[in-house]
Amino acid sequence: MTERVVATAAALALIRQLEKKHGPLMFHQSGGCCDGSSPMCYPEGDLLVGDQDVLLGHIGGVPFYMMRSQFDYWKHTQLIIDVVDGRGGMFSLEGVEGKRFLTRSRAFTPEETAQLQP
Repeated sequence: MTERVVATAAALALIRQLEKKHGPLMFHQSGGCCDGSSPMCYPEGDLLVGDQDVLLGHIGGVPFYMMRSQFDYWKHTQLIIDVVDGRGGMFSLEGVEGKRFLTRSRAFTPEETAQLQP
């Protein structure tokens, strides 16, 4: 089955590091407000998700959400969560680590699109 969201080895390592410090985590892909369009990492439950959020999948066992309106725009792409040096979003946990999560993307092939969960 094709996954809507995946993570690089560097992102998975940072997730594990943050889990050790903060416990269970969650991600929400920012829609471009305060922190641009960064993937935001929070302690699980710190951001309330609702009917307007879509669970895209899990990276490193951590749930990854996106607003439904944004998902409608990006549903043809796979999100690839990576990490780079630099200041993260002011609300995202990785900021104090001198790292920031970054979303890369690629369009699904027709074969992958056929395998996606609705």
